[in-house]
Amino acid sequence: MSLALVHSRALVGVEAPAVTVEAHLANGLPSLTLVGLPETSVKESKDRVRSALLTSGFDFPARRITLSLAPADLPKDGGRFDLAIALGILAASGQVPVESLEHSECLGELALSGAVRPVQGVLPAALAARAAGRSLIVPLANAEEASLASGLRVYAIEHLLQLVGHLNGQAPLEPYQAQGLLLEVRPYPDLADVQGQAAAKRALLIAAAGSHNLLFTGPPGTGKTLLASRLPGLLPPLNEQEALEVAAIHSVASHAPLDAWPQRPFRHPHHSASGPALVGGGSRPRPGEITLAHQGVLFLDELPEFDRKVLEVLREPMESGEIVIARASDKVRFPARFQLVAAMNPCPCGYLGDPGGRCRCGPEQIQRYRNKLSGPLLDRIDLHLTVAREATVLNAPPAANESSATAAAQVARARQHQLDRQGCANAFLDLNGLREHCRLQDEDRHWLEQACERLGLSLRAAHRILKVARTLADLAGLDALDRQHLAEALHYRPARDNA
Repeated sequence: MSLALVHSRALVGVEAPAVTVEAHLANGLPSLTLVGLPETSVKESKDRVRSALLTSGFDFPARRITLSLAPADLPKDGGRFDLAIALGILAASGQVPVESLEHSECLGELALSGAVRPVQGVLPAALAARAAGRSLIVPLANAEEASLASGLRVYAIEHLLQLVGHLNGQAPLEPYQAQGLLLEVRPYPDLADVQGQAAAKRALLIAAAGSHNLLFTGPPGTGKTLLASRLPGLLPPLNEQEALEVAAIHSVASHAPLDAWPQRPFRHPHHSASGPALVGGGSRPRPGEITLAHQGVLFLDELPEFDRKVLEVLREPMESGEIVIARASDKVRFPARFQLVAAMNPCPCGYLGDPGGRCRCGPEQIQRYRNKLSGPLLDRIDLHLTVAREATVLNAPPAANESSATAAAQVARARQHQLDRQGCANAFLDLNGLREHCRLQDEDRHWLEQACERLGLSLRAAHRILKVARTLADLAGLDALDRQHLAEALHYRPARDNA
């Protein structure tokens, strides 16, 4: 009897748990049995592997073959185990030395010709293989993605024959060298393109500096979408760990990591998006828009047009920074530390308060429109700003507006001060952090308490006012909060936000 073990990786959420493919050959009638909770696509690998081995010139053992994908209680799907299954059969039959597989992991789907096809979710597997101290064998099309895991030895192959020649020592492969495509950073839209709207730009600066959520309210054509698209360019660059998290999520979602790495994502789902489209889901849970916006910006335009039940699912991840999708057999956890920027009109027609008097909406229509947004959701948005219509000037010469680079430098200084002081952005301060880093003079505390009581603001809203005031002090380079910071922060909390 012969036994061989081959290391591979499954894909569960954004994690890549280890899977050991065990191949056992025994005497008896020729057969091939696959166990270990495989789904249909994995069961079909038996036929793909058989054809790939035969067309590549290898012997397919005419014996009783048992293949086990361990652990048995972990669901397996896709064609990512084809390569490991083929190597297990080759090693168990003596066509490949068993010891050559001890320090390697492999992923790849086999064509009937023996060619190796790419699979999704390679980056999480690469990070896990690096942590386990093994090298990784992947299809050539996945090699650039796997090379994001610095320090990992990656071998890229296009055909099964290449891999067997490498393992037998006949034609050793050189570790894959990254081509540097991942360092081509596209420029963000520049804040200098926005004419006027000084108050909205100030709110953007505050939101970027403290990672605060932001809501723009104003009539059509005032630049709400234009302003929101400038926020990613104000945020600090991703560090290596954050960039890998973003790339891993897009890898799992079958989006090219090269399209999002190493920049912060900006997701802009349509208001017709369903709950699963926003938070993720499916029989095989996949990340939704809030996870694809992890470490970046989630922009919801025409906020009241979203289904209210869809918006309510945002409340938990806005607080916890993650989303848990429960299924009967398991729970899948996706990261969702996003920054929400939303935009809405003041009324159904959009022209409430317009000097031209174009609004024809009745009070009941306006109230019904605003009631589409719940108090608890609005309470979790730190900055509320009304964007007024600017004077129409066509083909105006470029104004000396503040550029994204200048604003980003201010944000970087404020954010670094926060990290040095408390280890996180101000928006993520807990109660202990508020007590320690947002201390007030007695008279200022009483003033804020009276203001919140008068406006009917909740305790959560009061805490968020303190966080925004802390950000305003950081932008000014001050350690202590004063009445001026509290007053400006309170300006961004209208009384209607009572939760």
